[in-house]
Amino acid sequence: MKITDTVSLQIKDRVALITIENPPVNALSHNVRSGVKKAIELVMIDDLVSSIVLNCSGKTFCAGADIKEFGAPMQEPVHSQLHDVMDSVDKPLIAVIHGTALGGGLELALCCHYRVAISTAKLGLPEVQLGILPGAGGTQRLPRLVGPKIALDMVVSGTPISAVEALDYGLIDKLVDSDLLSSALLFANEKGLSRDKPFRVRDRSDKLKLVDHGIFRDTRELISRRARGFIAPEYNIRCIEAAVNKSFDEGLSIESDLVMELMKGDQARAQQYFFFAERQASKIEGLDKEIKHRPISSVGVIGGGLMGGGISMSIANVGIPVTIVETSQKALEKGLETIRKNYESTVKKGRITVDIAYERCKLIQGSLKLGDLNDCDLIIEAVFEEMSVKKGIFSRLDSIAKPGAILASNTSALDLNEIASATKRPESVIGLHFFSPANIMKLLEVVRGKNTSDDVIATCMSFAKRISKVPVLVGVCPGFVGNRILHYRQVQANQLALEGVPIQQIDRVLYQFGFPMGPFQMGDLAGLDLGWNAERSNPSDIRDCLCGLGRFGQKSGNGFYDYEGRKPIHSEIVSEVIRDCGRLQGIEPRNSSDSEILERCLLPMINEGAKILGEGIASRASDIDVVYVYGYGWPRYRGGPMHYANCLGLKNVIEKLLHYREITGDEFWKPCQFLVDLADRQGIFT
Repeated sequence: MKITDTVSLQIKDRVALITIENPPVNALSHNVRSGVKKAIELVMIDDLVSSIVLNCSGKTFCAGADIKEFGAPMQEPVHSQLHDVMDSVDKPLIAVIHGTALGGGLELALCCHYRVAISTAKLGLPEVQLGILPGAGGTQRLPRLVGPKIALDMVVSGTPISAVEALDYGLIDKLVDSDLLSSALLFANEKGLSRDKPFRVRDRSDKLKLVDHGIFRDTRELISRRARGFIAPEYNIRCIEAAVNKSFDEGLSIESDLVMELMKGDQARAQQYFFFAERQASKIEGLDKEIKHRPISSVGVIGGGLMGGGISMSIANVGIPVTIVETSQKALEKGLETIRKNYESTVKKGRITVDIAYERCKLIQGSLKLGDLNDCDLIIEAVFEEMSVKKGIFSRLDSIAKPGAILASNTSALDLNEIASATKRPESVIGLHFFSPANIMKLLEVVRGKNTSDDVIATCMSFAKRISKVPVLVGVCPGFVGNRILHYRQVQANQLALEGVPIQQIDRVLYQFGFPMGPFQMGDLAGLDLGWNAERSNPSDIRDCLCGLGRFGQKSGNGFYDYEGRKPIHSEIVSEVIRDCGRLQGIEPRNSSDSEILERCLLPMINEGAKILGEGIASRASDIDVVYVYGYGWPRYRGGPMHYANCLGLKNVIEKLLHYREITGDEFWKPCQFLVDLADRQGIFT
C-alpha cells in the first residue's frame, strides 16, 4: 500500500518491505522521511511482522539529502526524528543497498540493524566536499561499525568506498552478486526467526576501545597539506574524536553544534554554490538535448610534446586508441618515452597496475605522416602557438580528415575563427583548450567558433566528461576566459613588483588567500620562455630581461627565484632586474599592505570577468568560477572570482576599483559597464 507518494509498504511472509520511490536518486525529501517514519510506526505494532526491509526502487539506494531543501528550514520529521524512530525498533531492520548510499542515505542505512548490499554498490559520507559534515548521526554511528581510523578516512576525504571494502570494514553484513532483494528478504526472514535481539549501531563500542589516538594527529597533519585552508575536515575530525571520547548522545550533540556552525559559514556557502556551478556548466542553453552526437572511437593528436602527450594519455586512459603525429623521429620517440615514464611513475605510486599501464601505452601509437589520421573521428592539434603553423595544419587536415571528423585546436589564446577559415568545414572546427599537465588537470575550455555546429559542441562536451574532464563552453576572444582574466592579475602583480613590493610578499599574500602558489612561482613552474621571443625583447619588461639572462623558471634552475630542487629561494639578481625595469618605466617605489596586494590582484579579475559576461564569451558567472577553480587553483572554499565578488558586494567592488583609479590615474581600474549596471540593479553574478 502507498504510505505517501514516494513510500510504499508490503508484507511478505512476515517481512515488512518498505520501498522508497523518489527518482532519480531517491533523495531523502520531506515526503520520503515522513513516509518511512509512518511505515515503520505501522509495522512496529503489527504482530504479524517479524522483520523489516528498507529498499529503494530504481537504480540506487538513497543518494543523500534532497538538494531542493538546501538553504531552507527543514520540515518535520527531520532526519534525527526519523532516526529516533528507527532506533526504537525492536524487530530486525535491514537496509538493502544498491547503486550508491551517500550522505544522508548512508546515515539512514546506519540506523538499521543490518545492511545487505550488491557487490557493485558504493557507500560514503561526502559532506566534507560541501563544506559541512554528516549531521544526522553519521560521525557517531560510522566509527562504531568500522572503527575510528576508517571512519576518519571516509569523512575527511568524502570519498566513497566499494561494497567489497565495506564488508571488510564491517559496514555491511552481507554481500551478494545478484538477486539483491530476494537475498535481503531471505536474510530478514532468518533474522526474524532468531530469538536474538537486534543490536543497535549506537550501542556498539568494541571498535572504539581499540583506537590509537595518534590517528587524529596524523590525520590533522595530512589535511594541513592536502586540504589547506578548508575548515570542514577539522570539524569532521572533532566529531570522530567525540565518538571515541564521549557517550553517543553527547557525540550527537557535538555533531549537531558543529554542523550548524559550518552551515552558517562562508566556506559551506561557497562549496555548495560551486557544487551547483559545476553541474550547471554542462548545460548549454539553446542546445537540443536530443541532438545526435558524432561517434568518437579513435583520436589523432598532432604534436607529441608535454601537452600533446598529456592529451593522449587522458584519451588512452579511457580505452580510446590514439595516434600521435610528430615532425621528426627524434621528437616522436621523445614524446612516447615521456608518456611511458609518466605511466611508470603512476604505477610506482600504486594508482594503476603494470598491466593497465602496458595496455594504455599500447593504445598510443606514433607516426610521422599526417595522412595516418585519415580515419580518426577526432583530431586535436597541439603544436606551439603560431597562427601560420596552425592554419597550415588545418588546411592540410581539410583534405585528409574523413567526412564528419571533428577538427580541434588546443590553442590557448589564438583566434579559433581564423584557424577554422583555413578549412572548408568550419562547422566541424572547435577549440579544446586543455590545461597542463593535461593528463592531470581536469579543466577543459570548449571553445565555440562562430560556425561550430551544435552537434560538434554536444559531442565535445560529452567527450570531455568521458575522459574525466570538466568542460566549460566559452566563446572566441584572446585568451578565452581563463588566460584572459589571468593576464589582468599578472599585470597588477608585475606593477606591484615594479613599485618595489617584494615578489615573495606578493606570492605569500596570494598563497594565504588559498591559491596553491603565487603568480611569480606559477610563472616559474609554467616556464618564463613560454611565448618569449628574444628578437622582440623589451629591456623594461621583467620577464623579457630574465629570459635574456637564461632564467626560464624551474626547468632551468632559476627564474623569478633560484631553486634548490623545487624550493624557491630569493634572488638578488632578480631584485636588481626588477629595480632596473622600474627605473626605466619611471615608476616611483611605494609600500603596499597585504590587503592592498590582494585587492590589486583580485579586483581586476572580477572586472574582466564582468566584461567577459557582457560580451557573451561566458554564458554564466558560475562558468567563470568553474574555470578558475579547476584550471587556476582558485580555492574551492571561496567559490571562484565571481562568487567572491558577490560576497564582497558589487557596490563595494566598484568603490574599490574607483579608489585605485583615483590614486593611480590609470583607466585600467575603470569599472566595466556590465558590472556597474548589475550593481545598480542590486544584482549579483549568477
